[in-house]
Amino acid sequence: MKQESHFVGIDVSKAQLDVAVCPTAERAEERTERWKVSNDDTGIDRLVNRLRELQPARIVLEATGGMEVPASIALAIAGLPVVVVNPRQARDYGKAMGKLAKTDAIDAEVLAQFGRAVRPPLRPLPDAATRELSALLTRRRQVTEMVTAESNRLRTVSGHVRADIQAHVDWLKSCLERLDKELADALRSSPVWREKDNLLQSVPGVGKVTSFTLLAELPELGKLDRKQIAALVGVAPFNRDSGKFRGTRTIWGGRASVRAALYMATLVATRWNPTLRAFYQRLCNRGKPKKVALTACMHKLLTILNAMLKCHTPWNHRTVQLIGPCS
Repeated sequence: MKQESHFVGIDVSKAQLDVAVCPTAERAEERTERWKVSNDDTGIDRLVNRLRELQPARIVLEATGGMEVPASIALAIAGLPVVVVNPRQARDYGKAMGKLAKTDAIDAEVLAQFGRAVRPPLRPLPDAATRELSALLTRRRQVTEMVTAESNRLRTVSGHVRADIQAHVDWLKSCLERLDKELADALRSSPVWREKDNLLQSVPGVGKVTSFTLLAELPELGKLDRKQIAALVGVAPFNRDSGKFRGTRTIWGGRASVRAALYMATLVATRWNPTLRAFYQRLCNRGKPKKVALTACMHKLLTILNAMLKCHTPWNHRTVQLIGPCS
């Protein structure tokens, strides 16, 4: 097979990987090839060997909550051009192409055609240490949600049920303490992460959880310009204009977990960070709704953090001057 003669889409499920191999537009007379392998070590080895012989231009998978990780890592280690895309992008593309039915085989073909039409850019997959940090962070979020749910239940029960729920809450909180210790140990074990963590937490409003989240789930921070990083996180406002209609600009998409952590940090920063507090108050005084002003502060905080990591400079009252040359 010639290099870059095919595009591959892989639909990931717990038990199996559905594979579709589409030819390039120049070879459209060829039929799409479909096959399946099990989503385990044996099946992934077969997948890698077969695709290594094919040498496709792109291999596209959807982010599926972690089930795609073993296959994507194995393909990346083999030097194959694998891309993990946002499921919404592929789904919207399929609808635009009239693919309204949904099966694993159809989803795989849509991913292959999406790769052929869009050619999503290749990005390095996170290394093992970053994946471990991300897994710890995800587990911490899950445990925090369980603590909140159980604490809410305490308000409506009494007697033995209340004691049982309280014991569960206490156990979950001990799990949180252990996870926080493991996250801190992971950061201390890496000089690069330790330096970045120190830079991030030097900003008033940015605590350890926000820093952990940015390090684990936004490795591009400090490597992109401010427009790219804002779009990646989902804090870049998009116009909603058509004809004479002028809609309110809104933010959407991006990495929800990063945006949630950034939101909490911004809430604190608008009270205790002198730069963001003044910026927030200035926007409110100009009549901006508080939600709009807070979103603008999120964008500004992200821009500052991006500039700080790019320039390896800790926070001080002059840090905002870095935004121009470093962002």
